[in-house]
Amino acid sequence: MKLGMVTYNMGKDMDCPTLIKFCREVGLDGVELRTTHAHGVELELTTAQRTEIKKQFADSGIEIAGLGSTYEFHSDDPAVVKKNIEGAIAYSQLAADVGASGIKVRPNGLQVDKGIPVEKTCEQIGIALRQVGTFAAGIGVQVRLEVHGRDSSNPKNIRKMMDYANHDNVYVCWNSNSTDMDSNKSIQASFDLLKDKIGWVHITDIGVHQYPWQQLFENLKAINYPNYCLAEIAYNPEPERFMKYYRTLFELYTGRYRWP
Repeated sequence: MKLGMVTYNMGKDMDCPTLIKFCREVGLDGVELRTTHAHGVELELTTAQRTEIKKQFADSGIEIAGLGSTYEFHSDDPAVVKKNIEGAIAYSQLAADVGASGIKVRPNGLQVDKGIPVEKTCEQIGIALRQVGTFAAGIGVQVRLEVHGRDSSNPKNIRKMMDYANHDNVYVCWNSNSTDMDSNKSIQASFDLLKDKIGWVHITDIGVHQYPWQQLFENLKAINYPNYCLAEIAYNPEPERFMKYYRTLFELYTGRYRWP
């Protein structure tokens, strides 16, 4: 497992050179660049600009671990769903151009308040994911569905979306939500439901007793999870100092801490 950072919110005001410098300073391996933030890795970039960003990160040794989009496929309006599919496909091409291994997409709710069955919306999301995943597979980019949104973040519903997608290039982005836990504060049932599709992991404040962090890391070890755990945390006024503590905690949790 590698430690990285989501630029939401810690890195939202950092441009690419600042992000690279920050990651090197605090010992992070890579970043997931979220859309709308100061680094400006967006669809509007020219071919030359995309090439330059790819080179910046490659030369630095810091990986663009992924691109974090806000494309979502749960709308009851087919035109909106179509627009989001097209956007996610274009974003996959952006990821390939800048050297990112994948894109993050999300569900952002269901449509039960409009009388649409949960199953129908999960199927719609899964079919959209399959379409994006098929295109992205052809250019070597993974599609990662964040466990996100009211009711749509329920692991049982995410499982349905994965089953409807039925595509080897569509993965789950575990999001470390409180809704992962059962009444005993265990995430085991939720993890077991999704473990065969977990391809990406977001973690929050691992220094706070709000989530069974040790259980999560032990489960990730058990499935030989080989990818990033990405810190998705609030901005801290002492970012370098904070992230050095964060890295130490991560290494302790994962059994990697060594000194010297």
